[in-house]
Amino acid sequence: MSDSSGPRIIMMGAGALGGYVGAHLAQAGHDVTMVDFWHDHIQAIREHGLHLSGLTPEENFSAKVRTMHLHEVSGLSKQRPVDIAFVSMKSYDTDWITTLIKPYLSPSGYVVSLQNCINEETIAGIVGWGRTIGCIASAISVELYEPGRIRRQAPKASGGNTIFRVGEVHGRLTQRVKDLAAMLQHVDGTKATSNLWGERWSKLSQNAMRNGLSAATGLSGREMDEIESVRHFSMRLGGEAVRIGLALGYELEKVGKLDPHDLLRALEGDQDAFARTDAMMLAQTTSGARGALQRPSMGQDILKGRRTEIEYINGFIVRKGQEIGIEAPANALLTEAVRRVERGEVQPSVQNILAE
Repeated sequence: MSDSSGPRIIMMGAGALGGYVGAHLAQAGHDVTMVDFWHDHIQAIREHGLHLSGLTPEENFSAKVRTMHLHEVSGLSKQRPVDIAFVSMKSYDTDWITTLIKPYLSPSGYVVSLQNCINEETIAGIVGWGRTIGCIASAISVELYEPGRIRRQAPKASGGNTIFRVGEVHGRLTQRVKDLAAMLQHVDGTKATSNLWGERWSKLSQNAMRNGLSAATGLSGREMDEIESVRHFSMRLGGEAVRIGLALGYELEKVGKLDPHDLLRALEGDQDAFARTDAMMLAQTTSGARGALQRPSMGQDILKGRRTEIEYINGFIVRKGQEIGIEAPANALLTEAVRRVERGEVQPSVQNILAE
């Protein structure tokens, strides 16, 4: 089930993304332990393994992997130290879950933020910058739909596409980042990046265009792109995020498949850039991938009655803009709309983003 001579890996959070990555690493022979606070999920993995499914037959398997309920973590004190701790929790859980695993890290152990938002600073404040690595996951579309079962609704990487990008906070391509990238190749296409912060902000911009919008409107990814008013609002969200990211000095990568500079030019009134971006987003509605029909994670949170990460995505963009004197009115409007949906004051609806 595992190679005890290799690094000891802990997945702090065995939900959709953490479970998917951890199951693949365990299947490849790595020493993996999954920690989660959903009792039924951990019990299902113990009894039947963690079952993964995808778009192709070879993506369907059950991985045998060690597990821990949250209250069992103290037992790590009697086990081999942890070399790599992946944090795959919601952003609002980052500080306490990092504090929980810190005492069990080996002298050279480190924490990897495998999360949607920019949490490296929070993690570094607890374990130190030298023990913090970032990992961005893009276009993966995984969902934990019942205890012990995770499905992927997007195709695996092909033709040189990259799903995971891992990097040091200082940008150098260290041996440990290269080793981590090689390990994650067991899961899907991976590269070591020297541009962690640019990659992070680009992914944040993409999430800003999708996640909160699904939570506020109740729409799936495809539905959001099909409705012109929603699609154009999404473009405004992305344009504002790009403007702030560039002002902060980040070297931005593509925002999904979109050119970040086109998003900014479209926001500033460039009709050609607007038309190019609009056409690319509209073209996504004809995608054959099942993931296009899935609600982004924040939309799923609303359906499940869970707290969202709106303050760590669109709200974060608004706050960073305020720090440097740049307003982000569309992101501010969406942040407040999702807050109101969370509080039960309004139901998810397109009208929530049109009431300006």
